[in-house]
Amino acid sequence: MLTKVAPTLRQRSVSLLKTIQNHSSACPCHACSSGNSLATYGIKATRKLASHSPVEKEYAFEMAASNIRYGNGVTREVGMDFRNLKSERVAVFTDKNILNLDPMKNVIAALESEGIKYEIYSDVRVEPKDGPVKAAIAWAKNYQADAYLAVGGGSVMDTCKIASLYTSYPDADFLDFVNAPIGKGRPVDKKLKPLIAVPTTAGTGSETTGTAIFDLVSHKAKTGIAHRALKPLLGIVDPINTRSMPSQVKSSSGLDVLCHSLESWTAIPYYERVPRPTNPILRPAYQGANPISDVFSFEALKLTVKYLPRSVKDPEDTEAQEKMLLAATLAGVGFGNAGVHLCHGLSYPISGMNKGYQHAGYKVDHPIIPHGVSVAVTAPSVFRFTGPTNPDRHLAAAEVFGADISNAKVESAGEILGEAIAKFLVGLGDQPRGITDLGFTKDDIPALVEGALPQSRVLMLAPNFQHEDAQKREDLANILEASLTY
Repeated sequence: MLTKVAPTLRQRSVSLLKTIQNHSSACPCHACSSGNSLATYGIKATRKLASHSPVEKEYAFEMAASNIRYGNGVTREVGMDFRNLKSERVAVFTDKNILNLDPMKNVIAALESEGIKYEIYSDVRVEPKDGPVKAAIAWAKNYQADAYLAVGGGSVMDTCKIASLYTSYPDADFLDFVNAPIGKGRPVDKKLKPLIAVPTTAGTGSETTGTAIFDLVSHKAKTGIAHRALKPLLGIVDPINTRSMPSQVKSSSGLDVLCHSLESWTAIPYYERVPRPTNPILRPAYQGANPISDVFSFEALKLTVKYLPRSVKDPEDTEAQEKMLLAATLAGVGFGNAGVHLCHGLSYPISGMNKGYQHAGYKVDHPIIPHGVSVAVTAPSVFRFTGPTNPDRHLAAAEVFGADISNAKVESAGEILGEAIAKFLVGLGDQPRGITDLGFTKDDIPALVEGALPQSRVLMLAPNFQHEDAQKREDLANILEASLTY
């Protein structure tokens, strides 16, 4: 039997639903917030939009995504791309698993065929901690490339983005650009060196976004940097490059796509986010759901539900592999602008506080909870919690999973979607059925809550979550308790 959210939480959610239905012109979940001003970063504003108070709601959204080139075998063109950029020193980032596989062999052949000079950094760590990221920055500063190339999964692409950033700001402190409140959240105010990303997994969508994630050991949680300036100039999306993924990697990577699409589809609308920025440079990459991100997110959800099970179960199903890579890219555009919320906010302490769990299929020499696993494990209870805030969107998502919503009641939207997600996860097989399977107990919930609270960049986008910290703690604890097993 599937675990359910505590009755007090359900009662509060139903009450919120009634409030929304009775006050369609206002959002009861988004009363106030606080934000940084340009002065925080030592930047002088030459002009401010008139009469903007710190709690005024947003009125605009800004779409940004990398150029995308999609097609079987398109990796062979990357040498010409750098030749067209007139690049003379390319820093190539990858990891030890990819180094000797076909994607890297094809990249090297493409670079050498055009006479492009390059050096390879292959010490990227899967699910990187801040130490290895700093080592990559040091290598990049020493090499002084005029362009960057990332060949690998999200860890490779994110590490490459960060190395490029800090090479352009050689005197910056490591926490300067890290998301507030953990870091200073400094805006990127200069153009970075061109970066081309070649994904080899169908999951993160990092080839489309300005987001880079790593594990900050001192906080026992993941954090990262998010700014449009970090997005690759070009994402080379070649389905051939994902064929070497083990089944477990396909599964966990695909779960990241699933949650990217679901969370961005159900995030608060952009016009409910506060505060409205006093300068466009302060408008965050994650802005809330908008009419353009909705198209990408919902299509990615449909593709994932249809093709992820096929991709995992049949390594020869090339159509499924191609569709999942396309879904990852579509979801990247969607969440890269709308943002994610509770599944990701909770995933960061779940990964950072790993007690020794080692996920099958990952050839690494350290304990690892893959990112897709850490986000999906709370999804059933997360969407039970958020369901009452936007029943139509939750029911639309549930229908994608095959749920019959013809006679569904709006107050049951979260329960219906949560049940549908749980059945989907169970159907994939070989996935942990709750955080208990990852080694956590009820006693760990307070620490996981405290690890999630600083993730304000994503938590602020969660519907039904704009409360005082005491209420947030209770909500997160209820979601985690309901996620012990499903």
